[in-house]
Amino acid sequence: MTEDKPRLFSAQLRDDLYRKRVLVLDGPLDDDNGTVLMTQMLSLAADSDEDIALWIHSPGGSVPAMLAIRDVMRLVPGDVSTLALGLACSAGQFLLSSGAPGKRRALPHARILMHQGSSGIAGSAVEVEVQADDLRYTRDTVLGLIAEDTGQDINRIFTDSLHDRWFTAAQAREYGFIDAVVDRFGQIGPTHKRQFGISA
Repeated sequence: MTEDKPRLFSAQLRDDLYRKRVLVLDGPLDDDNGTVLMTQMLSLAADSDEDIALWIHSPGGSVPAMLAIRDVMRLVPGDVSTLALGLACSAGQFLLSSGAPGKRRALPHARILMHQGSSGIAGSAVEVEVQADDLRYTRDTVLGLIAEDTGQDINRIFTDSLHDRWFTAAQAREYGFIDAVVDRFGQIGPTHKRQFGISA
């Protein structure tokens, strides 16, 4: 019998970063951690209109969660900067390129993956048809937003996303996923120290 390895990225570490207005997507994006990121973003925005940072190290995950997070990123009054730490795949790539223009970055050896994802369609013929229509709508929505965020033509985005396409940090900058490759700490270092329960 094997025991689950304890997570080293503890709640305390997350809270320390949260107080500095830094949120982290580590691992797959699902409905649970997606909701956490959305509510944290909204909470920080209610506290101040200063920038919020979203750091990403993720193999991808839930499409509804990533679309909802993007909606919140556009809704909050301050900018949401994004940073690819090591891996930003699929939903991770989408959130990375959804950051505020001029504030999307990647570490030098980060890898970014764009693809359309899997469908998971099953059921009766009628159910398959309905699912296929919904899948096409979602695909077109996602690819349209990627085109908007990168400045690429929608037809190129569609073609490039048909199969897994990997990008280095430099290639991601050229393609439009990010604006810069990090070369100094000052570009990403959290500086805000949020105070709780303390009045001036």
